[in-house]
Amino acid sequence: MTTALSPRLTAATTGRVLRQLRHDHRTVGMMVVLPSLLLGLLYLLWRDLPTFPGQPSTFDRVGLTMLGVFPFVVMFLVTSIAMLRERTTGTLERLLTTPLARLDLLLGYGTAFGLAAAVQAVVTVTVATGLYGLDVAGPLWTVVVIAVVDAVLGVALGLLASAFARSEFQAVQFMPVVVLPQFFLCGLLVPREQMAGWLQAVSDVLPLTYAVDALQEVGRSPEPTGTMWVDVAVVGGVAVLALALAAATLRRRSG
Repeated sequence: MTTALSPRLTAATTGRVLRQLRHDHRTVGMMVVLPSLLLGLLYLLWRDLPTFPGQPSTFDRVGLTMLGVFPFVVMFLVTSIAMLRERTTGTLERLLTTPLARLDLLLGYGTAFGLAAAVQAVVTVTVATGLYGLDVAGPLWTVVVIAVVDAVLGVALGLLASAFARSEFQAVQFMPVVVLPQFFLCGLLVPREQMAGWLQAVSDVLPLTYAVDALQEVGRSPEPTGTMWVDVAVVGGVAVLALALAAATLRRRSG
């Protein structure tokens, strides 16, 4: 095994993962279809609620931020289990006896699932705005960009979590540990300025907070804002850091 990063080997890993995904119809369905179905459930739940004049509807306000939350959650779950399966079946151990570096492997996974996330984001945003009538003040392409970056964050944290799990069940157990605190404290359930000071401090270091803030900026402004781009940069930076930590802690086998 080498430690040098090879674009050729990274691309080969990306291709291998994409071929595996193509034959795994249930996983593809979960990634591409599930977020749209969940948004549809929220639409049915809130469509008849009264809206104050001049204020966005509950679905417009919450549904927009869910376009970032759902990809994050789904990609975290899918990638953590997928990488665990590589370890438990011995595939990872065989791969790492070749010139493939750990970073090649994880970047390949991140690229493959990032491409899947792009498809997921386009489908979900199209369904949300076309079928469910989601109203967004800003350009839709910024929503897609933020959703993709959120999904890549989910991929990176899923790969990192998989390094510490010994079974697929343990990988699933990491979801409430990693995902739920971020969901509770991101400002979606309670405005962050209304939280206790120490909870705000915790929220400040959680990347999903910045993802939600970026989408809220898109919901408020007809043009991309500097705050939105800063938020996107923070989420992307955390994703890169998580990938680096995953490469440093990745084990060949479970147990």
